[in-house]
Amino acid sequence: MTNATLARPGFLQSKIGGLPPAFWALWTGTLVNRVGMMVQPFIGVYLTQMRGMSYSGAGTVMAVFGVGSLLSQIIAGWLADRFGRRITLTGGMVATAFIMVALGYSASLPAIVATMFLLGLSMDLYRPASNALVADLIPPQDRPRAYGLIFWALNLGFAVAMVAGGWLAQVGYGWMFGVNAVTSLIFGLLVWRAVPETLPAPGSRPRGRFADVLGDRLMVAFSLITVVSTVAYTQAFTTLPLAMTHAGFTTVDYGLVIAVNGVLIVIVQPLTGAWFGGRDHTTVLAAGSAVIGVGFALTAFVSDLTGYAASVVLWTAGEIVTAGIPGAIVAALAPPHLRGRYAGMYGLAWSGGALLAPLLGAGLLEVNPAALWLTIGAVDLVAAAGLLALGPALRRRTASVPR
Repeated sequence: MTNATLARPGFLQSKIGGLPPAFWALWTGTLVNRVGMMVQPFIGVYLTQMRGMSYSGAGTVMAVFGVGSLLSQIIAGWLADRFGRRITLTGGMVATAFIMVALGYSASLPAIVATMFLLGLSMDLYRPASNALVADLIPPQDRPRAYGLIFWALNLGFAVAMVAGGWLAQVGYGWMFGVNAVTSLIFGLLVWRAVPETLPAPGSRPRGRFADVLGDRLMVAFSLITVVSTVAYTQAFTTLPLAMTHAGFTTVDYGLVIAVNGVLIVIVQPLTGAWFGGRDHTTVLAAGSAVIGVGFALTAFVSDLTGYAASVVLWTAGEIVTAGIPGAIVAALAPPHLRGRYAGMYGLAWSGGALLAPLLGAGLLEVNPAALWLTIGAVDLVAAAGLLALGPALRRRTASVPR
């Protein structure tokens, strides 16, 4: 990509042009919130180092967070379709800010477990509402690009958060909880002020139920494959920090290594997203999942920061390939009046994977680190095979949706 290419007016227009101001308000809030999202990636290290828990104990507490997140997707999908996308997102972020502060002050095991559950319940309420907002605001042909831009904002913020979070963990974990709370509050208030409600008035839309989503066998199958791939992917943020500290590295080391993920996505994804978005979605997802699996498997054979960084580069390449594609598939499958619930079903799959990930990862880490990463690589290859098998049905279902 030359400087002349970047300077052409049509280049930037093709990447970011034509999207409404409300979308950019959502994008900005997502970026701010992600910059402050430091607690979740370091929570395992916090629980083991500051609260004296074992790896399996920390994994169990993180799984409690996953249970809350799991339930939140069903609740948020219903709230977004029943009361509105804006109030669901804002309410979830405001609640997250207060619960984050409470978690920072929790010292006893019962208090930590309770606040972790409530944090999981509140922190992920925004996901179905945000995904439904994008589907409401953006026409089908631009959705892969819009979801890709949201993905890009998440990772731009993530690159900052991991470096800052690793440093703040050395200074004092209380700072991480405070910053995370403030950015959550900013996200919620920005959406409340700058994003209009996109849910049609009650009398102008059909009634729907979550059972309608469960009756969509194609959506259920896609969600189950998402669970499998998420179990693998979220090891980077649940088990990898434990594995690195177990091997003698510091939280700053983990922050620097994992920041490679965000930096690469920030640089590369805007240049490739439109091309991958125009390809067959299930084939792209399958290829990306396979590359992610190989990247995680490589972690079994590394022992220094350069090796860890190389494995991150590889699975990040797979992540870049898939950016924005799952959201576009879900939006294409969902009837307009069920977009919140369909997004909730997809979020439920993600949260299900996040729930299983620390249980599987922490358990395998205690047995053998190499077995952990080879198993995770195999899990992602299974997900890739499942997507290829589902491809013909997804293509038939979404053939009428313009791209």
